[in-house]
Amino acid sequence: MTEKHPLAQLVPPQARVLWVASSGGHFSQLMRIADAADAADDSDWVTFANPQTLGALDGKRAHFVDYIAPRDVKNAAKAARWAAGHLRNEKYDLCISTGAALAVSVLPVAAARGIETVYVESISRVDGPSLSGRMLQRFPRIRTFTQHEGWASTKWQWKGSILDSWAAENRETSREPKRFFVTLGTIRPYRFDRAIDAILAVLQPGDEVTWQLGCSERDDLPGSVHREVKPTEFRKLAQEADVTITHAGVGSILELLDMGITPAIVVRSQDNAEHVDNHQRQIAAAMTSRGLAFELDLEQPSRGTLVRAAEFGAMSVSA
Repeated sequence: MTEKHPLAQLVPPQARVLWVASSGGHFSQLMRIADAADAADDSDWVTFANPQTLGALDGKRAHFVDYIAPRDVKNAAKAARWAAGHLRNEKYDLCISTGAALAVSVLPVAAARGIETVYVESISRVDGPSLSGRMLQRFPRIRTFTQHEGWASTKWQWKGSILDSWAAENRETSREPKRFFVTLGTIRPYRFDRAIDAILAVLQPGDEVTWQLGCSERDDLPGSVHREVKPTEFRKLAQEADVTITHAGVGSILELLDMGITPAIVVRSQDNAEHVDNHQRQIAAAMTSRGLAFELDLEQPSRGTLVRAAEFGAMSVSA
């Protein structure tokens, strides 16, 4: 994202900002806005502690609260109490978030204290706001923004999308992909066996595979298998692979686009108990329509999807 990106313009120059985001894709999106903005050095972050956030916030002012699982009322209330105590002692010019549950805990507290408060809905929400967004839109002091012009309204303003930062380019390679990195995210407690089975169905003898499975532990897989990998190892594995196959999680996708990689994507489904809802279907549609990803059909997987992913890459463009 360049410094001219409209989403970065939501942050006034040298404003002291409280950056609020759940880990994963929400954090990745907010980090890109923060990197493009001209906020004060004494701005603060509040998020969950994991390898992604600890690495990205090294050297920055950060506060870590307990992880809030989907529909986790107890820890959501605990985070709201933390916010109330913190904001009694700290002054900010702006509180901004890209979701999810942590935004619902913190942003209403900030707005009630008279802080300018902004919620930017995730790029994964192509058709309308998330549950977090629907809750936050009820607070008149919270300004809400969508990243998809198609459902913009008076309440939900549109100032562009983080995805506008990339375009697909044909790499014109005829090499048959043989080395694969599979990353299925870390969201608990959701397994993703359908994706694993579909990938196994298209692998060929001689393929080299590294798997990052999260909680989808298996003992029947070829190659190297990991529950989680550190961010530096993630980037190394993706760079070395001919094709990266990722679940349609925003954080993983943005990281790969930054590396110039158009991934093959596998989409989690609520109906198959693979996620709390079907927002991955929405981000998959947004990605494939721009040519920035290629979806592997989990019912009828084709090796051709992986070949096409190897033929393309992502290039940065000015917003």
